Amino acid sequence: MNGPSLSAVEAWEALFRVQVALLRRFKRNFKGAEISLGEYDVLYNLRLFPGNRLRLHELNEHILLSQPSLSRLIARMVAAGLVRRERDPVDGRGTLVVMTEHGAEVQRRVGREHAVAITRYVGGALTTDELHELRRLCEKLRAGQADLPD
Repeated sequence: MNGPSLSAVEAWEALFRVQVALLRRFKRNFKGAEISLGEYDVLYNLRLFPGNRLRLHELNEHILLSQPSLSRLIARMVAAGLVRRERDPVDGRGTLVVMTEHGAEVQRRVGREHAVAITRYVGGALTTDELHELRRLCEKLRAGQADLPD
């Protein structure tokens, strides 16, 4: 094949456009909330790891922000009591970002509201079978990207 597959390009465009549309809706839902969508994303990702903690550079692999933007976001979250910074005991040069108890409470509370929005916007547009197929296809596409973090 000499050029990109038109169907692959069209599929990417469709995926990208729906992601943008959904993220815009979710951001609107977070307006006036106690935390931003970006702060929720950090808390959600920390929740996935043992001790609700992750090295800053590893967290950056899971968040769609540049390193400087993530550092500024973390500074605001520290000031709000959602996370704290700790020196990495294994490598003193590294910084751990640790979710506080307050951060965990906020994540659970806001997460329930966010799940309702996801169910409305995604689950409301697709059948149960289509949701399973979408998940299967997304997991297959992600597995095909060997250099992406898990």
